[in-house]
Amino acid sequence: MSFRIGQGIDFHQLVEGRDLWLGGVLIPHTKGALGHSDADVLLHAICDAMLGALGLGDIGLHFPDTDPNYKGIDSKVLLQRCYGMMREHGYGIVNIDSTILLQAPKIRPHVEQMRNTMALILHLPVDAISIKATTTERLSFIGREEGIVATANVLLQKI
Repeated sequence: MSFRIGQGIDFHQLVEGRDLWLGGVLIPHTKGALGHSDADVLLHAICDAMLGALGLGDIGLHFPDTDPNYKGIDSKVLLQRCYGMMREHGYGIVNIDSTILLQAPKIRPHVEQMRNTMALILHLPVDAISIKATTTERLSFIGREEGIVATANVLLQKI
């Protein structure tokens, strides 16, 4: 099979006293995502999409939150490791399409830095990475600023 597509999704609670990491970038905000790692929902969704495309499960399988080695880990490290697994299986990324769902803060001012950060880790041109953001118009836990969600689709090609 020369092409494979994977889809990933990640959810985290938003709480005061935590940093908000998205796409490998620290985003100024009054709340951050709660998690065992740095809780970067965007990078986690992309990792899941890459692993799913390869039939390798998800990040919870490879980097369990019960393992103290991953306590507080930078999700850019997890992305690098998933990239390595993908390369070991003989695949490269064609493109990534992702969406962040959150009420606040506004993400647009940070998108280019996120794309650049991920492009360096994944050895991709920046235009191969799409990051969109949307609110839920104050509906649900996202609209109440209690949580954040990210989705990602990744297209891989055999190299």
